[in-house]
Amino acid sequence: MNKNYITDKLFEKIDFSESKFPTGDYENCKFLNCNFSNTDLTNINFTECEFTACNLSMAKMAKTVLRDIKFKDCKLLGLNFERCNDLLFSLQFENCMMNLVSFFKKNLKNTEFKNCSLQETDFSESDLTHVLFDKCDMTRAIFKNTNLEKTNFYSSYNYSLDPEMNKLKKTKFSKEGVIGLLYKYDIVLE
Repeated sequence: MNKNYITDKLFEKIDFSESKFPTGDYENCKFLNCNFSNTDLTNINFTECEFTACNLSMAKMAKTVLRDIKFKDCKLLGLNFERCNDLLFSLQFENCMMNLVSFFKKNLKNTEFKNCSLQETDFSESDLTHVLFDKCDMTRAIFKNTNLEKTNFYSSYNYSLDPEMNKLKKTKFSKEGVIGLLYKYDIVLE
């Protein structure tokens, strides 16, 4: 079976949830205001693509290749990035709603999350070395056996993580955010 190779194409206002997404390799493509909710993106390769104002909630991404991908103003509820292909996995996020997402065991080194909602997102056993969380809501985000070396939480909020269960070294927190490191002690600060 031949695989389509699509390059430098703009996809605008297409509802892929109502039709099968064409299998292929997509390079340097832009997706604007498209609906991918519950769409099967299994074994599809995306390289240097941008998704703007798209809904990818609950899309199926088994063995999907995501290389140098930018998501801006997107809805990504319930995505399992953990099932994506690990080879050259590279993402950036800006103004995205990413609640209930899983990055379990993913290498996210140098990823930027800017102004995102990451409520109940699972970062367990992931490598978040040098990741930037800029103005992100991290209510009930999960960090367990996570590498947080040089990770920047300075402007983010509502995170809670156990320093004894994660690798912290040169990790940046605001003074107000340090309370998120003490949650397990059930102490009262006034």
